[in-house]
Amino acid sequence: MANTLIPVDERNLSPDEVELLDRRRRRGQLFLVIGWQCLIVSTLVTVWAGQDITLSPGWAHPMFYWDVLTGVLAVAFFIAGVRLRRGANEFISY
Repeated sequence: MANTLIPVDERNLSPDEVELLDRRRRRGQLFLVIGWQCLIVSTLVTVWAGQDITLSPGWAHPMFYWDVLTGVLAVAFFIAGVRLRRGANEFISY
């Protein structure tokens, strides 16, 4: 009997196709980890970004720009990670 947890299009893959699928899912997991790290850094940099916006004159707000950049990177890595890891029905632990 076929394993119903596996999507229909992944039930009859060749070994090479399974290797490509695993590689894609591992890359997705890596992007999710990088996304979490960027989110943590963005959260920590928010403290300095608030001071930067309050105390820096004019358009010179480098910490605010770094905060926005790390936030955008976190979202981009989360989206890419979820898309690449789609179809994974197991917990991957390394």
